[in-house]
Amino acid sequence: MEDITIISLGGSLIVPEELDIDFLKNFKKLILSQIIKGKKFVIITGGGKICRKYQDVAQKLSNPSIEELDWIGIASLKLNAELLRVIFGEYAHDRVISNLSIYFNLEKQIVIGSAYEPGHSTDWDAVLSAKSFGAKKIINLSNIDYVYDSDPKKNPNAKRIEKISWTDYRSLIPSTWTSGLNSPFDPTASELAQKEGMQVIIMNGKSIDNLEKCLNGEKFSGTVIS
Repeated sequence: MEDITIISLGGSLIVPEELDIDFLKNFKKLILSQIIKGKKFVIITGGGKICRKYQDVAQKLSNPSIEELDWIGIASLKLNAELLRVIFGEYAHDRVISNLSIYFNLEKQIVIGSAYEPGHSTDWDAVLSAKSFGAKKIINLSNIDYVYDSDPKKNPNAKRIEKISWTDYRSLIPSTWTSGLNSPFDPTASELAQKEGMQVIIMNGKSIDNLEKCLNGEKFSGTVIS
């Protein structure tokens, strides 16, 4: 098995409101600088604001099932995935991979992944890709700095957590997946990651310098779940 870095790239970073060109430019620069060092990456994209907008309209004009909302989400993140694949150009595999549970040889340095089926977020697909490549660490990038013991938006006294076990982490989040669930790492993905003995790093991807420290094995800001 090759040494692969698995990154779950939250849609909130790609499309917070509109496409964040500055972030995408800086993210590309960092990843390419790591490739020069011989690293390879599987990057799985989320849907972001565009996903929520489409799902909201569907709910206003119809009565969609959770599965139908998930299919809308999958379509939106595939658009983000195709954008990322094109941005990385010659360094990226020539197509976006939906089913990351199947191992394949990485001829290029970067593979862009999307989602395969309803029932979970792209966190699940990140875990599947880690399992396929024998990786034991996933870097989950979103717009939050840490996991907290309660919702910091609702509780100003919420305490940040730098290290936490899977058992304790899973007690903080819902036990089941619902479409559009806002959780640092989703329940179904967390269950599988715990079973496979994986480590997941939750960090704010907005700080490219902090992500670089993480990739270089230096001290970084974020939460480690293991």
